[in-house]
Amino acid sequence: MTFNKLSVGLALSLCVTVPALAEIDLSGSWAAINDEDAMERGAGPNPDDWAGIPFNEAGRARALSFEQSTISMPERICWFQTQWHIAAGPFSLRMWAVPDPLTGRVQAWIVGAWETRAPMTIWMDGRPHPSKNAPHDQTGFTTGVWNGNELIATTTHIKSGYIRRNGASSSDEAVITTHFRRHGDMMTVALFMNDPVYLTEPYVLTRSYNLSTNPVSIGGPPCIVGDEGVESGRVPHYLPGTNPMTDEMFKLYGIPKEAAMGGAETMYPEFRDKIKDKFKLPAKCVRNCGGGAGAGAN
Repeated sequence: MTFNKLSVGLALSLCVTVPALAEIDLSGSWAAINDEDAMERGAGPNPDDWAGIPFNEAGRARALSFEQSTISMPERICWFQTQWHIAAGPFSLRMWAVPDPLTGRVQAWIVGAWETRAPMTIWMDGRPHPSKNAPHDQTGFTTGVWNGNELIATTTHIKSGYIRRNGASSSDEAVITTHFRRHGDMMTVALFMNDPVYLTEPYVLTRSYNLSTNPVSIGGPPCIVGDEGVESGRVPHYLPGTNPMTDEMFKLYGIPKEAAMGGAETMYPEFRDKIKDKFKLPAKCVRNCGGGAGAGAN
């Protein structure tokens, strides 16, 4: 009887201290591969270019009201982005595990902060998400589960934030599902945005990272609110029907307005057949042409 008790105790101890074989180590510094989605870096995407975003009418109206000087409002200069910015932003990642002090198992994974994004804590201990009426912020509340060697994190309770830097927004009812999958010294992160307020279908964004021996910074210098030309109390915006940028994609690239304005059908290759007769090849490409400013259209 004593031997059986010892055997059971040893087995339980091993179950507690040895991680599941499906789990893998995601800790380390992961350098962003920024030639992916190159137009999202630097100066950012063209204004009013929302092709591929499954907007509904409310999402499109919200985006059309966006004026770039909004982010220069004193109360928004130091405003954090949501966790969607893991893939939408240009920065590298640093991840580490936090062990449970009693069992030694991973209680949480931490994705370190950036200058514009708070750290993400991915709770792995089975705790539930808060009530839907609990306070929301830019950080949100995130829980994770393993699916084989893939960590799947679900983030709720986030405030409204940007999907793209040109005004495409998510609402405070959005849910972000983030998939972390490691392939040796490379990691792929895929984010799915489900937003019943502004989107009709999930919006997907992926990023790739290389494992680096150079430590990635997990926070920038303190953000100091300064004068960026927008006085307190003024909210830069465009009223309905007054946004002057809605024809820019057609003027620059001959891309029809109905494509630039987004919508679920613009996500799929078949949409090109629908608008091909409306496409007009510009005589000269002058921006984001691949061959430098002023490169010919062909």
